[in-house]
Amino acid sequence: MEHVPVLFVYGRRESYQNYTVAMTAVGGLLRFSLEIGEAEGCDGLLLPGGGDLEPWRYGQGNTASRGLEPERDRAELDLLGQFTAAGRPVLGICRGLQTVNVFFGGTLIQDLPGHRAVGERDRLHVVSTAPDPLGRLWGKRPVVNSAHHQAVDRLGEGLRAVQWAPDGTVEALVHRTLPVWAVQWHPERLTGALAVQGAADGGRLLGAFLALCRHT
Repeated sequence: MEHVPVLFVYGRRESYQNYTVAMTAVGGLLRFSLEIGEAEGCDGLLLPGGGDLEPWRYGQGNTASRGLEPERDRAELDLLGQFTAAGRPVLGICRGLQTVNVFFGGTLIQDLPGHRAVGERDRLHVVSTAPDPLGRLWGKRPVVNSAHHQAVDRLGEGLRAVQWAPDGTVEALVHRTLPVWAVQWHPERLTGALAVQGAADGGRLLGAFLALCRHT
């Protein structure tokens, strides 16, 4: 019987229903807790979307950051340290990508026009994708969703951008040597019943990450 990967998420399950549904659909399980010790034994770490990181963590004053979550910042950066030291896979989504970038010493643009959701709906736009590893999933120019106002500025050490919006915004990155992937968009909102015709299948990314967890 194939091993079912378990991913740790810092938070409460009721706050992340879309993630639970999407990950279950592709054969994974999520373990939620506000106790980081509960991450012991998990196959991977999932860093989901949410509010902004505290700007001092990347050397800036607060000019446009909001929805700050200091305790979550501390916990997720600690978890990143644990998982990367152990060589266990990490997937960052939206805020999660920004957390990964800051963890590796990168900086963020605190307010970026043109990428927020429109009302209750995500924007959709084409991205240019490097051939490896994400290019294998959808080709060179998939359509993804967008609902963020911050983004990567300077890349963190060891990270490589692999996907870009038309304005040059980094939409995905990977670590050069560690099993760390991150996307600025929301694959959990492009999976299963939430799939959007003409857009990338977010389940392909989640499934590929589960495969990485099984083989790392």
